Amino acid sequence: MVLLMGVAGNLRAASTEWHRWRGPDLNGISKERMWTTTWPAAGPRVLWKASVGTGFSSVSAAGGRVFTMGNDADRESVFCFEAGTGRQVWKYTYSCELDPRFYEGGPSATPTVDGANVYTLSRKGHLLCFDAATGRVNWQTNVNDELGLKKFKEETPEWGYAGSPLVLGNMLIVNVGKAGTAFDKATGRLIWSTGQTAAGYSTHVPGKVGRSDVLVVAAAKSIVALGAKDGKTLWEFPWVTSYDVNAADPIVVGNKVFISSGYGRGCAMLQFNGNLVSKIWENKNLRNQFNASVLYGGHLYGFDGNHGDKNSSLRCVDFETGKLKWTEPTVKPGALMVADGRLIILAENGELIVAPVSASAFQPMARAQVLGGKCWTVPVLHNARIYCRNSRGDLVCLDVQGRPVPVPTPAAATP
Repeated sequence: MVLLMGVAGNLRAASTEWHRWRGPDLNGISKERMWTTTWPAAGPRVLWKASVGTGFSSVSAAGGRVFTMGNDADRESVFCFEAGTGRQVWKYTYSCELDPRFYEGGPSATPTVDGANVYTLSRKGHLLCFDAATGRVNWQTNVNDELGLKKFKEETPEWGYAGSPLVLGNMLIVNVGKAGTAFDKATGRLIWSTGQTAAGYSTHVPGKVGRSDVLVVAAAKSIVALGAKDGKTLWEFPWVTSYDVNAADPIVVGNKVFISSGYGRGCAMLQFNGNLVSKIWENKNLRNQFNASVLYGGHLYGFDGNHGDKNSSLRCVDFETGKLKWTEPTVKPGALMVADGRLIILAENGELIVAPVSASAFQPMARAQVLGGKCWTVPVLHNARIYCRNSRGDLVCLDVQGRPVPVPTPAAATP
């Protein structure tokens, strides 16, 4: 039986720190409760703003600091800010092509915080380990050079590397090569690789089969399960998408795996037993172009259709059957997360929307225009602050602190 793993490394599984892509449990769900949707008419109070450069990297938050990435004039930077004030603690910059290619370009991966270290992967393969406190580089390599990958489509992804680094025990896993590569997280030494075929764009999802660690990932033309210890393929399911864009992370529950891709491809539910995998159902009810849906209460919440498609929409789909529950065509992709039974949505146009998680209907309880430009990056709630960014690198920190409701004092008894 496969179980989703908790936080690896030095951070506790029960932590509410949003220290990596899709949060502590890698599912887009926060455990926070003390936050509010009672906003002024103009929206939540802006605590601070920053300009981080072009890109789609989300925010990681841990230890009172937040980390993200961006590109300015073919120079990519990793940023560390104080969470409460926005003061820049450190910044590290290196040469890296913006490489827009039909969209703005810039980094797509999100920094990963593991104890005292921060790991980042650029769209061109720069893999770095930083001291989280100071920004000092502990080690660095370029994965293309390390694996001997030539910089053309057959060996490197057309739109650059997008999967975020994943820490698993002593390993740092990145979606490089056919289905991933593992490095020693302390030294950067290569541990294993799955070959020189171009990678997909998702982040690995860890789990367990019995006592053995496994990794499930969307490769360029298939969904692959690997043994984490040695990177050997356990099973592979063909999943061909236009332009080889398999980007949304698989969702693993027990021995079932939900997969979804855009460009009209659709979604499917897989089931596996040991090294055998089969398809339970497949349809086009949920076509995630690159941001994965969130599974909550037996239902999937996510965006269907490609960005810019007039027919794209926010949708709810039954996890077990693939049946469409509802569609909201006015909310365009976009990305979302879930906290305390509420959807936190950043629509493509920069509108922040909160709605109860419900398979019955979409009924927003709060909404505000918080950014302009194009917003494809997942918003992050951490310590009663919501972080949002757009493609040009405007990062905003919003105050959604939940304040205790005063309890009326009982009237004195009449003698």
